[in-house]
Amino acid sequence: MFNPTDFNTRELVVRDNAIIALSSQRSVPKALEASRTSMLEFVQADAMALCLMRLTPTLDFRWHVPGHRIPILEEYAGLVDHDFLRDPILAQPGVPICDTQLISRRDYERTLIYQRSRELEQPLEHIMAVLVPIRPGLVGALAFYRHQRSPFPTQSVTALASVTRHFANTLGNCQDFQDMTAGAQLLQELYQRDDSAFIILEPPRREVFRSQHATYLLERWFTPSEIHASGLPFVFKEQLDALVRMTPDERLGKNLWVANHPDGYRTCRFIELPANDAPRQWALLLTELPHSIPLPLHMQRELTSRELDIAKGVLRNWSNGQIADDLKISDQTVKTHVRNLFGKLGVDDRADFLYQLALLSKPV
Repeated sequence: MFNPTDFNTRELVVRDNAIIALSSQRSVPKALEASRTSMLEFVQADAMALCLMRLTPTLDFRWHVPGHRIPILEEYAGLVDHDFLRDPILAQPGVPICDTQLISRRDYERTLIYQRSRELEQPLEHIMAVLVPIRPGLVGALAFYRHQRSPFPTQSVTALASVTRHFANTLGNCQDFQDMTAGAQLLQELYQRDDSAFIILEPPRREVFRSQHATYLLERWFTPSEIHASGLPFVFKEQLDALVRMTPDERLGKNLWVANHPDGYRTCRFIELPANDAPRQWALLLTELPHSIPLPLHMQRELTSRELDIAKGVLRNWSNGQIADDLKISDQTVKTHVRNLFGKLGVDDRADFLYQLALLSKPV
């Protein structure tokens, strides 16, 4: 826990500089590089490194070294079983631990890590490390090194402990940003056709990302007077605002907008994106669908011949009455068949039926 009285004025300034540098970046390497000078001064170290570790299903790790390379870390895969600090820091997340707290100097000099560091002409005379929790299954081991034989003082341990939570926050934000970027790139690949697009929003107004064809579709679908100042059509904003206020149960069947147009169907599906403590974001998936959507073979196999006839009428955007007239049956019979075929195919209503078929027929 941070206690300002543990530090003098100069140390507090350096600590603030390190924290500001950490929070100014969105990638782990850049955050480490930006904070390196201040952190090394604050904890009184010669070098630093971060090992990102995935603990499950098997141990996997990657080192990030700001500044000059640390040769022994490039061989860490062969030394990991000899890392005497790994288990102690895993057992006490957030607690800085030094080599001098675990083994004697004599025993330390016998370790393979120390001996190999000397062979590589960059001796790790002393090591201090702390485990930084990021998310379940993912942690960071933040390590500091001294090249001279002078143990880390208690003040170094106190200094590192005071910024560990800031590192955890930065690493979590970097990971979230990386995940969001990867997700956006994947969506961009899936929705790169002229008839598809997506928008990612943070309600009520902030737009986070817009794919290449989103503006093109919105300008085709809506007049300028139908667009809200936020850049969303009024009809989308009203539906999103309503969805945000609803419970998950209340949202069922209400997250799809469909408009019939002479050129085809225009749809927007509203999807709440997963988040931890960050503000909730929503993805709006925009798609143009032709009126004549083919019924996939696996769906055809689920239906009777009469239900297939009914489904074809639905796909032509015919009303129950039009389907009844074409098949020479009653409206009630059509209604019953529609209900049955939707149940067999696991769709909620006509709009959902059209949307699901469009996804199945869309090439990736």
